[in-house]
Amino acid sequence: MHKIVILQGSSRSFGDTYKIVNHLVSKSNYDVIDLNTKVIGQYDYEYKNAVDDFMDVITEVITNYDTIIFATPVYWYTMSGIMKAFFDRISDVIRTEKDLGRQLRGKNMAMISTSNSNDIIKGFNMPFVASANYLGMHYLGDIHTWVEDNQIPIEVEHIINTFDAKLNKTLNH
Repeated sequence: MHKIVILQGSSRSFGDTYKIVNHLVSKSNYDVIDLNTKVIGQYDYEYKNAVDDFMDVITEVITNYDTIIFATPVYWYTMSGIMKAFFDRISDVIRTEKDLGRQLRGKNMAMISTSNSNDIIKGFNMPFVASANYLGMHYLGDIHTWVEDNQIPIEVEHIINTFDAKLNKTLNH
């Protein structure tokens, strides 16, 4: 059985992205790490942020999980700032902690985006797909979800359920 973690990267720990993540977790009991509760500084070439939470989080993820699902709201047509900072900091682990960074190879990645409507722009998933490829990870796909009037529409529930079934089928074969 594959261990799956969802890295939730929203500025609101209990916002729309949380609603989507919570719905998925209620079906499959995946673990969740809320990046909003962590202190993860921006990438810098001098590694001045070495004492923040990034290394603890990435070490936990690499050590304990086979599959990473990135869940992010759509902010100004791209991933959230919290998620972008996390992605940028992966450079730390592949430059200063190379043995740990190499362990990303062969792991699985997927992505969930969330907004207020079915309005995802073409190419939103490109940073995730390209990063998985660069890191030697298997990209399992992505879905776009939305919340209307503080509720998950039935159409979105179907998208989430189909995504979950596809993940489980792929990972258990």
